[in-house]
Amino acid sequence: MDRIRIVGGNKLNGTIQISGAKNAALPLMIAGLLTEETLILDNVPRLADVAQLQRILGNHGVDITSVGKRPGDRAYQGQTLHISAANIIDTTAPYELVSRMRASFWVIAPLVARMREAKVSLPGGCAIGTRPVDLLMMALKKLGADISIDGGYVIASAPGGLRGATIDFPKVTVSGTHVALMAATLAKGTTVITNAACEPEIADVAACLNKMGAHVTGAGTPRIVVEGVEKLHGARHTVLPDRIEAGTYAMAVAMTGGEVQLAGARPELLQSALDVLVQAGAEISADTGGIRVARNGAGIHPVTVVTAPFPGFPTDLQAQLMALMVCAQGASEITETIFENRFMHVQELARFGARISLNGETARIEGIGQLRGAPVMATDLRASVSLVIAGLAAEGETMVNRVYHLDRGFERLEEKLKACGASIERISD
Repeated sequence: MDRIRIVGGNKLNGTIQISGAKNAALPLMIAGLLTEETLILDNVPRLADVAQLQRILGNHGVDITSVGKRPGDRAYQGQTLHISAANIIDTTAPYELVSRMRASFWVIAPLVARMREAKVSLPGGCAIGTRPVDLLMMALKKLGADISIDGGYVIASAPGGLRGATIDFPKVTVSGTHVALMAATLAKGTTVITNAACEPEIADVAACLNKMGAHVTGAGTPRIVVEGVEKLHGARHTVLPDRIEAGTYAMAVAMTGGEVQLAGARPELLQSALDVLVQAGAEISADTGGIRVARNGAGIHPVTVVTAPFPGFPTDLQAQLMALMVCAQGASEITETIFENRFMHVQELARFGARISLNGETARIEGIGQLRGAPVMATDLRASVSLVIAGLAAEGETMVNRVYHLDRGFERLEEKLKACGASIERISD
């Protein structure tokens, strides 16, 4: 199993190309099930989760071809996927595939919308809490699907097709919004989704669906209206840049010092996180090429942050911010409101010497002058990269174990950091 070895203390200087967003690429790939024509996606990141979803879609009979780099392509430009679901041969998504990645459960929406039936295993996935699928099933029931659970599988059927409806989510749910949006595109009549998630990835998927012939308005706001159509056609769409990756590298620069251009990053996708970094003492400026992040000389200031749905501070950057605050000059507080069990990185950060106390959903971080390198264990995707950030600033050597979590969400992380001066390498046992 691979490990990542870091010798801390180097400032980061240079340019990091931001990859396509994992959280948009996965639902966009699943949207390919909605049409018998080919969907072409550009700027798809090379990630373990993307490869796993290719296997899951292949099980349904979807043909996916990956087009490699062309002359003149930039490094990390992403791959181009041609997704063809002309002949769906199986509407069952088995446990052994779905259990490895929660997002794969979303195939239930296009399958029941287009094929009028689906049998999908209840998901496994991350260790960061329950993240139940009840709201997803509620959305499909509202659209007229019959839903039952048998032997750990959700069985959905709509023999006469789905029908437009009003779906009012009792709480904001990204998963539920994706499922409702995809299913509604082929439903008869109008669907109104209220209290919808406003994340940029939702708007990106809606933009792609509209290119495919859907009639979606309001995506990116709490009220989305979908006028159902009889069928969708092929299209070509470029995945938007990954705001979580951009925020992660921005925090790494704030941690180590130096100056890095995050090429391709879009500030409007992560403004709340950039505002927090400015409070913490980083210099942030945006231009047409991306976002420049610098910290030269100034110390790290403590902050108080509460995670919230977009446009609030993202839960997916909470662990990274906590690593940064370990080196702040004073005490910080971070309150996690989105997922339970999302403080598993606390005990690993303590191995660097961090002083963190937990009180319910709030972590209090007492800043210390210097971290010490240590062997640490990744527990989930975002937590694992917080350990990398701590290792970049720690004195001595850090060994991050179980890095398959990192490979799920960060494309060639160690290569990108190494190119900016970090002493980091992957060790394959």
